[in-house]
Amino acid sequence: MQPLLYLVHRIPYPPNKGDKIRSFNILKYLSNYYDIYLGSFIDAPEDLQYKEKLKEFCKETHIETINPKIAKVKSLTGLFSGKALSIPYYASNSMQVWVNKTIKQHNIKKTLAFSSPMAQFLMGHTEIDRIMDFVDIDSDKWQQYTNTHTGVMNLIYKREAKYLFKYEKHIANSFNASLFVSDKEADYFQQLIQYRKSQILGVSNGIDFEFFDPELEYQSPYKPNEKNLVFTGAMDYWANCDAVIWFANEVFPKLYAKDKSYRFIIVGSNPTKEVKDLTRIEGVDVTGRVEDIRPYIKHAHIAVAPLRIARGIQNKVLEALAMNKVVVATSNAMEGIEINPEIEQNIKDNEQEIVDCIINLSQNDDIDSRGENAGKWVRQKYSWETVLEPLMTLLE
Repeated sequence: MQPLLYLVHRIPYPPNKGDKIRSFNILKYLSNYYDIYLGSFIDAPEDLQYKEKLKEFCKETHIETINPKIAKVKSLTGLFSGKALSIPYYASNSMQVWVNKTIKQHNIKKTLAFSSPMAQFLMGHTEIDRIMDFVDIDSDKWQQYTNTHTGVMNLIYKREAKYLFKYEKHIANSFNASLFVSDKEADYFQQLIQYRKSQILGVSNGIDFEFFDPELEYQSPYKPNEKNLVFTGAMDYWANCDAVIWFANEVFPKLYAKDKSYRFIIVGSNPTKEVKDLTRIEGVDVTGRVEDIRPYIKHAHIAVAPLRIARGIQNKVLEALAMNKVVVATSNAMEGIEINPEIEQNIKDNEQEIVDCIINLSQNDDIDSRGENAGKWVRQKYSWETVLEPLMTLLE
């Protein structure tokens, strides 16, 4: 098999959060066709145990540990060098040496970088094919953050949006192709940089349907006779925190006032203090990290995705739909996901509309059949084998 260099900003295992789900499934898929040389970073001590696991999919791995505190100090050098702060955060001489040596030693002609900071290690290698998987327009995400922050943080986010977009544009003008998680995201980036559309395209996320199989049985983590509204996601990620804080404070109390059997269950690792404090609201529970999110999804009454800040495709939505759950979500949360009319009717942005939608669904006897119909739709559209075919075409 041909060699392929794959650079990922965060170790692509375990596939338990948005970026890792995508990066791992790309790795798993491409390992069937290429000898993978993987370069990546670890920024969480608990991920050290997974270094050996990746050797099942790779010819060779080079994985470095990042100390987030030191990396944040390093990132401040971007203030003086005119760079986005995320670039020096991941800068590494040893990673660059390994990349240079690997390309030369194994005569590598094809490379894939996942997340814009990893592009820096390929900038000097103009002689080879370079594909950039941006996933989302991260610069726009930082711009969205400015809408909810004031003072110093507003200035920092505004600066990061400006300089990261400049870097994203440079990558798109230098690499052979740029990928995004949806056609809509790709088209929007195309409009922003005014570059040739043939080199900018959407490659969607998929779902591991064997893992998220609605037929598998799990013991319920909930008490009987509760209407549990579940939200899943990493709870140290700002967009998720903003979503659950807004829902818990502005939406859920209206539901609870009408029916005390409603519960809002926030499932995800590393909840911030602000998220933990939501348990002061009657009916709200924060689990923290769980070994398996599937029982929480399977036995939920409804899955909710009240994201006000979002880009690309939300895995949490696809996972819930794949497990035959009705999902009530904001339009931001559904951006990039192909939907049918039945799913569309549960997309609401107004607080009262969300409340009314959930109550109407609760009172509807066919809520289970609606979930099953949504699951069938997603299984038709979002297998990893199907969604990654355009990537294989690029690499051929």
